[in-house]
Amino acid sequence: MSQVLTLELSDTDYAEIRQRAELAGVTITEWAIASLKVHKQLNKPKLQNEAEKQAARQRFRRHAGAINLGYATGADNESIDADLAKAYAHELGAIA
Repeated sequence: MSQVLTLELSDTDYAEIRQRAELAGVTITEWAIASLKVHKQLNKPKLQNEAEKQAARQRFRRHAGAINLGYATGADNESIDADLAKAYAHELGAIA
């Protein structure tokens, strides 16, 4: 079953909707319906309960450690200084 919806829009709003519909190659009605569907998708309710939140955390945690740089990383200054020195030397070499 379908329903009819009548809207009263300003000339400016109507012109903008008409332009967007034309750019999309659809009628104004088709554009409006598609826009409502997109809006509905963007405003889906967030996770409803603790079980869903926990499941989402587990899915996220599966990615931890998925990237291996091939060498250890850390916060030691010597390693950072060495990496910076290599980067600067490379940059200076490219400039010269």
